[in-house]
Amino acid sequence: MKLITFLNSDKPVVGVLTSNSVIDVAASAERVGASEDMSSMLAVIRGGEAALSVIRKIVDQSQLFPATTYSLNNIQLFAPIPEPARNIFCVGRNYMDHVKEGFEARQADVKLSEAPQFFTKATHAINSSTGDIVINEKVTHWLDYEVELAVIIGKSGRDITKEHAFDYVFGYTVANDVTARDLQKRHDQWFKGKSLDGTLPLGPCIVTRDAIADVSALELSCHVNNERRQHGHVSQMMFDIPTVIASLSAGMTLDAGDIICTGTPAGVGFAMKPPQKLKDGDVVAVAISGIGELRNKIVIRN
Repeated sequence: MKLITFLNSDKPVVGVLTSNSVIDVAASAERVGASEDMSSMLAVIRGGEAALSVIRKIVDQSQLFPATTYSLNNIQLFAPIPEPARNIFCVGRNYMDHVKEGFEARQADVKLSEAPQFFTKATHAINSSTGDIVINEKVTHWLDYEVELAVIIGKSGRDITKEHAFDYVFGYTVANDVTARDLQKRHDQWFKGKSLDGTLPLGPCIVTRDAIADVSALELSCHVNNERRQHGHVSQMMFDIPTVIASLSAGMTLDAGDIICTGTPAGVGFAMKPPQKLKDGDVVAVAISGIGELRNKIVIRN
């Protein structure tokens, strides 16, 4: 299934996509007699299999409730999880070619990590799949893009083994880890340069785990003004999804609704020759096969 968060009656609600239509999950749940909390995407995720069973029932009976169905072209999308409960987890340097291009751009010897490198992005970095990325040039003048697969955790767990890691996955979505490279360099760490407001477009939907037969086969791409910059496959990760989940959860509890961005392939702007930063008016389109596309315009203010 593909789940979204969209605006309805002046509030964000959960929808399920069926072809080009969207069904309001909470409104429909009442009509099928469900008692589960379906008021937000976090509530649905925390509801687990019981909540998903309700949504499947809603889809099966959708023709009975036309008043809760809308055209996809007539709705306003939010990020699937508009307000995460805590910071978004991210994995740095998780694609070999990206690791190599980064060290080469800095004219340094390539050094490979023996374990996933984690950092976080602040919750206010969340943006929608079509929202403008608005940046103050007094804060940063070197903006970059990074297409990434984001994993949505479906239930709480600690010390999760690789063998059981996928049992804790609710689904997947597309992320663009927009980065202020100058802040990254100035502060000598990743958090500040990764956490400016609106610099994590997410969406357009969450595809539930059962709807993707082989996540490693998914194809990632990034275009800037229709010029392809990045291309890769999830199978190219140095640390695969089970390894990332096992490593991150070791001694630390992951919660239902947590978001994990899993790294980006080669082709980022700072490593190009010459380097290419994002400019005012640029349109960045990042996509993952089977999930969807984010298309965001850069707006530079002074």
